[in-house]
Amino acid sequence: MASVTPGVTLPVGGAFNTATPYSGTFIPTLWSSKLNAKFYTSSTFADIANTNWQGEISGIGDKIVINNIPDVSIQKYVPGAGLNYQVPTPSTLELQIDQGRYFAFQVNDLLEMQSKPNLMETFSNDAGMQMKVAVDSDCFYRSFVNGAAANKGATAGKNSAAYNLGTEGSPVQLTAGSSLALLTKMAGVLDEQNIPESERFVIIDPQTRQDLMQSNLAQAQFMGDPSSILRNGKVGMIDRFTVYVSNLLPRAAAGENWVGGADAGTAKRHAIMAGHKSAITFASQIAKVESLQNPNDFGTLIRGLNVYGYKVVQADGLALLVAAG
Repeated sequence: MASVTPGVTLPVGGAFNTATPYSGTFIPTLWSSKLNAKFYTSSTFADIANTNWQGEISGIGDKIVINNIPDVSIQKYVPGAGLNYQVPTPSTLELQIDQGRYFAFQVNDLLEMQSKPNLMETFSNDAGMQMKVAVDSDCFYRSFVNGAAANKGATAGKNSAAYNLGTEGSPVQLTAGSSLALLTKMAGVLDEQNIPESERFVIIDPQTRQDLMQSNLAQAQFMGDPSSILRNGKVGMIDRFTVYVSNLLPRAAAGENWVGGADAGTAKRHAIMAGHKSAITFASQIAKVESLQNPNDFGTLIRGLNVYGYKVVQADGLALLVAAG
C-alpha cells in the first residue's frame, strides 16, 4: 500500500470534462450518503474524535466557529462575606474545512452498474475504505505527532514528570511484558491532567496487539470475561481505554521524519496514541458526487470530492508514546 505523505493536501481539481452531468438513473445524493456512511463506519479517526459540528459543512473553504465553555471558578464560602459573581466569557476556536480528497473512475455502462446494486456497493465500500486510509493517516500524524499532544516525552506527567513515553531519539521498547505497563502509563498522564475516565481511547499497531496477546491479558481471569482475548480476538477495554488497532499509525525510518501510514521503509520507531474524545473535533463530508459522459470513450466518468477538517481543541487530553520498531 502506498503511503500518504503527512501535511500534503491533495489537489481536488484536475483535467476533468465539464459537460452536463449524465441524467440517467445515477443518483449523486444516494452515492454521497452511502459513501459518508461507509467512511464513518471504517474510519478510526472519525470514531476517536467528536463530530459535534459535522452537519455544518458544505464544501472546502468552510469555517466553523466553536465556542469553548469557560471554566467556572469554585470559591470558598465565608458566612456574611457576600458572594463574588463570575462573568463566564467563552473563548472561540475556528475549525477550518481546508482538506480535500477525491476519487475518479470510469465505468463502461452506468445503467448496467445501477442495475446491479452489489456492484455499486462494491464501489462504495472500496471508495470509503481508501478514503479512510488517506484521511486517517493524515489526521493521526497532525493531531498527535506534529506537536499537538501535550503529554509526551521522557518526563511526561503534569505533576510528577515520572512517565517515560519515549522520544524520537530514544524510543521505548515494547515487549509482551512491557506493553501493558506502558499503556497504563499513558492512562496515568491523562489522570494527572484530570481527563474524564469515560470515552478514553488508545490506538495501537498490530505488533503491540500481538504483544498484548502474549501478556497476562490473554488469560480470561485478568479480563473479567469468560473467554480470553486469545480466544475471542477482542482486545476490548484496558485501564479505561477503548482499544483500537490500526496499521496507519505514523512510523519513521532511522534518521527520517515521520510519515503517515505503514509504509516507512525499515521503520525504527512508531507512534502509539491515547486520548479523550473531547480533545479533537473532526468534520468530514462527501461534498459532491458527479457523473459525466466520457468524451473519449463509450461510458461514464464518476468522480467524488470529500472535504474535511480537524482541530485539537484540548491538547491536554492527548498522549503520545514513541515506541521502537
